Amino acid sequence: MIVFYKALEILIKLIEFLIVIRILLSFINLRVNSSIGEFIFNLTEPILSPARNLIAKLNINTGFFDFSPLLAILLLRLFYSIVGRILFS
Repeated sequence: MIVFYKALEILIKLIEFLIVIRILLSFINLRVNSSIGEFIFNLTEPILSPARNLIAKLNINTGFFDFSPLLAILLLRLFYSIVGRILFS
């Protein structure tokens, strides 16, 4: 159980790191011009797209800002916490 939980922790931290890198790349608009940017986009989009859809379904007007990375990271951490409580309770 501990090995599974640690592996899940590493996976979630990797996803969070890739989301942060994607945010930074969006500021310099590197996704269009770089294979690395495209690779990171392809890895993170399956996580961010449902978060973006949830924000739209809740009819939350975020204006110019995209809060889907923040929501995705919060949901990943919530998932990790719930799994930990289930495994170790």
